[in-house]
Order: sequence, then structure tokens, then C-alpha cells
Amino acid sequence: MSTRTSAASASRSRSWRTRSSRCPRKRNGAAGAAGDAAASSATTTTTTRNKPVRRSAIVAAALAIYLGVAAIFVATLAASLAPASGGGPLFGGRVAVVELEGVIVDVDDLLRELKSHRENPLVKAVVIRINSPGGVVAPTQEVHAALTRLRESGKPVVASLGAVAASGGYYVAVAADRIYANPGTLTGSIGVIMRLANVDALMKKVGVDYVVVKAGRLKDIGSIARAMTPEERQVLQAMLDDVHGQFIAAVAAGRKLDRAQVLGFADGRVVSGVQAQKLKMIDALGGLDDAVDGAAALAGLPKSPAVIGPKRKLSLFDLLRNQLDLRGWTGLAPSLPVFKTPLYLMD
Repeated sequence: MSTRTSAASASRSRSWRTRSSRCPRKRNGAAGAAGDAAASSATTTTTTRNKPVRRSAIVAAALAIYLGVAAIFVATLAASLAPASGGGPLFGGRVAVVELEGVIVDVDDLLRELKSHRENPLVKAVVIRINSPGGVVAPTQEVHAALTRLRESGKPVVASLGAVAASGGYYVAVAADRIYANPGTLTGSIGVIMRLANVDALMKKVGVDYVVVKAGRLKDIGSIARAMTPEERQVLQAMLDDVHGQFIAAVAAGRKLDRAQVLGFADGRVVSGVQAQKLKMIDALGGLDDAVDGAAALAGLPKSPAVIGPKRKLSLFDLLRNQLDLRGWTGLAPSLPVFKTPLYLMD
């Protein structure tokens, strides 16, 4: 009996010591508080030591981002300064090429581009490549004035006429020092036109009554709902004659011709590049490369100079088409008008 009791007591004692070693007893009193404070202090010290490490990592990441942005900026700047074609040193003089494409309506981007080239000391001459059947009067005159300012700043301007440079397109070209055209270029069309419809008979036939309330006798001039009066025709004709006179004066001044000479071909006719050269409407036959070389010669640059190419804006569809190789498929592309005859200065 006593032997069993002693064995049981020894077993319980060993079990208690094992549990005590696995789970230390909680300290009581001041000794326990001191121990807890020491442990907390050790944890705080470890955390404090880790803070500089994290701060250094954040600074390093921010510095890497900054250097990456700076590298992109430098690469972009180098690309903008690098010539689009031709040779020459990175910071040498160069010829800038700008484009006037399509109907002349919104020219804000082109005006900004011309101003940038006028203020850029690297640009010594500008070539404007024109592929336009004409357009609205005021924007056309704005481009003409911008080219004139370029010339006045001491930078030669050369016009290169593409497939069509008629009416407003030719108006812009005469602001240049020299004009180049291909033999088959369609140019000229020095005139002004305004087209107005009269659907009065049709509206009466379908039973539509067109009501106009106006203040001012000529406020609804050109209304499609009635025939034009003789007075209205006279007013519009006087306006068109005035703009036509401005066109003729611009051609005479730009081409250094007498007004009488300009009147000989300023009747709205379209001429080829060969005919235009005979009429002194252009200076030489040639393409864009010839125009660039001509501009370089005027600016005192070597032949085949470094060239700053025209700025182009890509639409979302253009980007998708380039990525998906849709160049040969135009099912989603917007249809563009095709002019069998040049669009005149005002339309």
C-alpha cells in the first residue's frame, strides 16, 4: 500500500515538473513587472532598429522612380532633338517639315507647330508640305500669316505641293520663299465660291411650312426656304469679290508679280505643275526632298540636311490598327470625302 502511494506521488511530481517546464509560471509582484518591462523594452528596441531599414527602402524606391522618370525625359528630349532623317550633329542646324493635309478648317495645331519652329534656334528653315484642296478663308489666312512671320524672323520657308494644292492650299503656298510642285500637281483655283440651296418648291410639295422670325432685313440671307433676292445676291457677290481681291493681292505679293499678271490666271482655273511653272506660279518642279534641299541652301546648310519631321496625332483607332495589323482593312475607318475637282477657298 505504501509502495503504491510513493510511486503515485513520484509520478505526480514528475508530471508537475514537466508541465512547469513547458509553461513557466507567471511572475508576481515587482519581479514580474520588471521582467515584463524588460521584454517590452527589447521588443521596442527591435522595432526601432527596423524603422531605419524600412525608411531607407522607401527612400531607395522613391529615388529609383525619380531616376527612371528622368531617364525617360532625357530619352524623349534626345529623340526630339535627333534628326528624323539625314545626318549632321545632334545640335546642328536643321530643316523642319510641317504638313497641311485635307480641307483647311482647324489649324490650331499647325499654328502651334510653326510658332515652335520659329522660336527654336536649332531650326534654320521650314518646309511646308501641302496636300489640300482648299478650305475656309480665315484659317487659310492664319496659316499664311504664320509663314510670313517665319520669313520675317529670318528663317527661309519653302512650300512643297503634293497631289493637290489648290485654292486655299495655293493661298498658303504663296507665303513661302520658293514653291516646288510635281509635274502633275493640281494647283491654282484662285477664286472664292459659296454654294446655297433653295428647297422652297420641295418643302411646299411635302407640306412643310418654314417660318423665320428675324431682326434685320438681311439676317436670313442665304435661307434655303426661299429664293434669293437681287439685293441679297449683290451683298454676297460683293463679299466674295472682296475676298477674291485679297487672294489676288496675296498671290501678287508672294510671287512678286503684277496684279495684271495674276488676273490672267486668277479666274478659278486649275493648272498642272508644268503649267504653273510657265505662269510663274511656282519656282521649280520637284518633290519633297528637292524642297528640303532648297530650304537648306537658302539657310546656308549642307545638302541633305538633318530634318525635324512633322508632328502627327494618332487616334485610338490608328493605334489599334497598328497593333492588330489592320492596315489593309478599312471596315471601321471613317470614310473621307474625295474631291474630283478642288474645293475652293470658301465652301
